[in-house]
Amino acid sequence: MTPSRRNILMGAAALSAAVITPETVRAMAAMQATADWALATADLESDVAPRAMRLVHGRAPADLAGTLFRNGPGKFRRPGGSVTHWFDGDGLMRAFRIADGQVTMEARFADTPKRRYETELDAVVTPGFGTVGDPRARIGLNDDANAANTAVMVAGDEVWALWEGGSPMAMGRSDLSTRGFVTLRDDLKGMPFQAHPRYDPDGTIWNMGLNGGRAIIWRLNADRSLHTAQLIDLPRACFMHDFTATARSLILVLQPWVFDRPGMPYASQFAWRPELGTQVMVLDKADLSRRRIFELPAFSYFHLGDAWEDASGTIRFDVAAGKDVAFAIDGARVLVEQRGTVPGEHAVLKLVTLHPDGRAGMTSSGVTAEFPKNDPRRAGLPRALTVHVAGERPDRPLPTGLATWNWDSGTSDYFNFGVTQIVEEAVIVPKPGRTGETEAWLVAPSINLPEGVTELHVFEAARVADGPVATWRADVALPAGFHGVWAA
Repeated sequence: MTPSRRNILMGAAALSAAVITPETVRAMAAMQATADWALATADLESDVAPRAMRLVHGRAPADLAGTLFRNGPGKFRRPGGSVTHWFDGDGLMRAFRIADGQVTMEARFADTPKRRYETELDAVVTPGFGTVGDPRARIGLNDDANAANTAVMVAGDEVWALWEGGSPMAMGRSDLSTRGFVTLRDDLKGMPFQAHPRYDPDGTIWNMGLNGGRAIIWRLNADRSLHTAQLIDLPRACFMHDFTATARSLILVLQPWVFDRPGMPYASQFAWRPELGTQVMVLDKADLSRRRIFELPAFSYFHLGDAWEDASGTIRFDVAAGKDVAFAIDGARVLVEQRGTVPGEHAVLKLVTLHPDGRAGMTSSGVTAEFPKNDPRRAGLPRALTVHVAGERPDRPLPTGLATWNWDSGTSDYFNFGVTQIVEEAVIVPKPGRTGETEAWLVAPSINLPEGVTELHVFEAARVADGPVATWRADVALPAGFHGVWAA
């Protein structure tokens, strides 16, 4: 057992009741108490039927219409065994539909083989990112462990629920019904298709999947059919949740969280080796055999912003950079335990610059940030603005605010709800007929802790600090999700 403040206190109690002081009793009670942010990982026991959300603040923008689809874990615990890591809960697809100033909300679980089997057993038995599992698990193929719980992309009349290690799961766009795993080519069935596809202006979609020291590079046509899939060798086998791209290049950031030994859960395979530094591999989209390697000091990350390249060939992109992997290993466990303090430091927004002569550097904004998002009209093109969640503190494991950072001016525009709200990733919705980076709406859900419900907020991208221009409130709380996409 790894020593901790909690098990030391519990061990002391077991030795002798006579030595328990009032201070020890209070400390033990505090360790057992559920945190006020526990709604973020509360179990949802069933699907949520479509229901109206009530406008409780402001006025709905007249020209805002479409659907915010979001994905994330929705159930963690079963009587016969539970997940022990935030990343391993059953995938729950949410839809916030906005039309004529009205909003409806609905949510349905992805009907995966994993969820069906564990529902039958009433126990979580499948190993995952941080959950060990047990011998009752049935895993013949990658998709037997697929939780379909991380991100979402739109594909015609479907939305695809994305996971790190297997196929997309198709769900109906109109009713979120599960249609089945997507096979882009028969011989590629079950190959990893990761959570952060990148989009070219012409509709081409790029994605990747990891397999040890190799990666599969997916290229899809605008209609989501397969264009090509190519295997490449990596300079190192490491954990990568995200990649980025310019108009001409794919950019893979190889952090020093490297493969160390086989085993499960998945995260146990990797070791944090900061002495190795971080590498950045740049691939030519037109010829993936043409590649360059850049060296940077060590940092950890989950999420990258869109990259761009200027006329000189200099490439820039932003990253929510951390100092280690304490959150990935231990912090996400704290969230599921619903009490305790998340270890480590929160990520900081930084800008990576890759020069044509091989030099590389990083500039820090100095602001705490996660889930960086950029203007979809400028994917792969020059930009200044990054939208991100903010407000995390050492004693608060989740964001409480929303912000933008302008790399040209070095300024932040920030609104903090305070500790009464848990704020989730925002999407950028361009205003019809407008082209400026700040001529957009920011649409983000949150969990209102005192009310015990989910809310949906709309901000002006140009005036985030003014707070939401409109807020709708549901009559139920959904657990905190990971990633979303806007569909007009």
